[in-house]
Amino acid sequence: MKRSLLISLSLCLFLPLAAQETEDNTADSLRHVFGRQQVNPMTLRSSDYADTLDTGNPSVKVVLYDNGTYRFVKDPSAVPDTTVFTEYWDTNTVNPYQNASEALPDRFSIWIVDSLDSYCCPNKVAPRSKFGYRHGRRHQGIDLPYPKGTPVPAAFDGKVRISDYIGGYGNLVVIRHANGLETFYAHLSERKVDSGEWVSAGDIIGLGGSTGRSTGPHLHFETRYKGAAFDPAWIIDFETGTLRHRLLKVRSWYFNPNQRYVQNVDDEDEIFRTDEEDRIAAEEQAKKDAEARAKAEAAAQKYHTIRSGDTLSGIAKRYHTSVRRLCQLNGISEKTILRVGKRLRVN
Repeated sequence: MKRSLLISLSLCLFLPLAAQETEDNTADSLRHVFGRQQVNPMTLRSSDYADTLDTGNPSVKVVLYDNGTYRFVKDPSAVPDTTVFTEYWDTNTVNPYQNASEALPDRFSIWIVDSLDSYCCPNKVAPRSKFGYRHGRRHQGIDLPYPKGTPVPAAFDGKVRISDYIGGYGNLVVIRHANGLETFYAHLSERKVDSGEWVSAGDIIGLGGSTGRSTGPHLHFETRYKGAAFDPAWIIDFETGTLRHRLLKVRSWYFNPNQRYVQNVDDEDEIFRTDEEDRIAAEEQAKKDAEARAKAEAAAQKYHTIRSGDTLSGIAKRYHTSVRRLCQLNGISEKTILRVGKRLRVN
């Protein structure tokens, strides 16, 4: 009975969405109703794995635990065979992408989680050190307080690219996700996964520590796309543990090492505008800019009212311009008869 109920739930409640970046009409329509939803972190289970059940969807499995709980997970063998897990795949190099990030568009969308993905906050706590320059050096992630030996969970489903001791990172685990995003977990006292291993959100990938360039136990956490680091706070609210949105609309300036997440309602509304709304907004802004320029130009224009005895050369001298310029501004020639009372533009 339990198995049939779980299978029915998987068929009725979970309709997979594209995890890859997309700008089609479907993504546009989902931005407001689905993409903007926050995601609460899953609860880590201390109970042992008991069994796996199939569902009507070959890419979806139900994992049962000894304590009677269960969760839906994607079957890694059914993950689409994309170039995400083959291109720029290097198990030793921190950034195998080199200059690939320079080809990124000014704005694009990333589905952080879809209807079948789980999410687990690395640690629900205020960051100890934020993204940006620190002591004159780039700090490409955030530092979270993390006692030595404390289990570190994977934030999202993905495949382990690096599990090694890497310079200042110390024991480092890098996980690449199906949307192209990579998450970094550094200064671990121990690594629990190997390169090439598939992990689900919440799986323990290491233990907190202070290896590498570290002044005390903490977790250095990074988010990168095509090798370019950006503030993880654009994705996760670490103080509440929630994922801010299912869909992240990225701006190229996010990758500037000086740019940190700033919570602003107007900015969030702008992030979730559809492409059509963007086009309309751009046209309206261009119209407003043109009107503002026209008003500014009109306000700056000066005119001279012609009086008896005025000549073009005399007017030009008075307003520090030339006869030729006066003729151009007013569509007249040097031989035009100046009529008393007529206004003449002089700049």
